[in-house]
Amino acid sequence: MDNPPGAGASSPHYWYEDSDPRVDLLHALRRFRRADQRMRRRMSSDMDLNATDVEALRHIIAHNAAGASVTARELATHLDISTASTAKLLNRLSESGHVQRHPHPDDRRSVIVTATGHAHAEIREWLTDMHQRMLEIAHGVPEESRQAVTDFLESMTDCLDPEVVDDTPDP
Repeated sequence: MDNPPGAGASSPHYWYEDSDPRVDLLHALRRFRRADQRMRRRMSSDMDLNATDVEALRHIIAHNAAGASVTARELATHLDISTASTAKLLNRLSESGHVQRHPHPDDRRSVIVTATGHAHAEIREWLTDMHQRMLEIAHGVPEESRQAVTDFLESMTDCLDPEVVDDTPDP
């Protein structure tokens, strides 16, 4: 198979020039994304949950920690799955002891979903050390460069998914 124009025979960067430092930045971002995906698969496997279940728990825990409630419909929207799939997901997470459903105080047709102490403990066990290491790495980024790194990552997010909504509540 022929290489795309501009790619050397052994180029690890597809059609980009090997000597372009911007390509190194994109390559590092791809490596990070792959590492993050592998970590999430390991976490899912260790918790005996699928990736969507883990993302649902992450979303619920983040909102609960910020004092915000999560409804089944909001969860379906966040996960981009049907309400029927959300009901099955919530059944699995309820049966495994990770979430509880409570009547919505203002809408009789809706439920509020909260994470159990078991879910919090399991997530904490998995993520506490890693989050601490990640904060240490972030601390190592020179203060004057942090906004540029943040802007780069936000711009890459917008490039990959212009409709993405940051629905993580502020701490």
